[in-house]
Amino acid sequence: MRDHTPSLLNQNRVRQSFRRGLSSYHQHASVQAEIATRLVQLLRQQGAPVRFENVLEFGCGTGHLTQVLMQNLDIHHLTLNDLVPEVAPGLSALTAQRAERTEFTFGPIETVPLPLELDLITSASTIQWLNDAPALMARLTARLCPGGWLAISGFGTAQFHQLRSLGSSAAAPSYVDAQDWSALLPRDVELVLVLQRPVEMLFESAIDLLRHLRNTGVNAQAEQHWSRGRLKDFEDRYRSQYGQNGRLPLSYDPVWMIARKHG
Repeated sequence: MRDHTPSLLNQNRVRQSFRRGLSSYHQHASVQAEIATRLVQLLRQQGAPVRFENVLEFGCGTGHLTQVLMQNLDIHHLTLNDLVPEVAPGLSALTAQRAERTEFTFGPIETVPLPLELDLITSASTIQWLNDAPALMARLTARLCPGGWLAISGFGTAQFHQLRSLGSSAAAPSYVDAQDWSALLPRDVELVLVLQRPVEMLFESAIDLLRHLRNTGVNAQAEQHWSRGRLKDFEDRYRSQYGQNGRLPLSYDPVWMIARKHG
């Protein structure tokens, strides 16, 4: 696991990056959409019920996971949280048919008020942006009912390894590999399943790759400013080290975790 002190995570920068990519995120974040779908599939495969009384989804973004949850589960009351309040109109439209049973809360999941007596807490592709995963897991699972479920996906340490080897500062602060998850959970929570399976995207050029990062907001920690010369040097080095038949690979390293609170 890669763990930085809280001062190194500029929450405002993360918020601004995802806000900037908000209009393009849903269309371009195809890997994140697949990860969200897989998360709910794995939850059901591990024996979770179809019916949930109270569900919290944090880091909901534009609603990839929200949509899959509503399509596959019978949820009485759903609380949606995100750091970026500008996602509210899209989420309101997405949940319009269940508006009376959906609540929104915006701000850092580490500090926002949490619902009581939850029976499912879930999040897709968010945990890597949070500094103190053990503290957050303890905070969240304290609100889980006995027998309640935790379904979370993040990314492992091979995430964007090509970029990091070339000197990029785009990494998130908390990449968690599959073998690290058991140490992050409180003692009263049982790790049911953890799965790590890399996904590779291919791009025709460095500008296409960088545009993908910008459109999905996942380069929130990056501080690089690209001149024409710097871009050419970056692409030349990328092709030299990682090029595949004229294209540039970018590795995502998703990790899915399903856990359950002791009854």
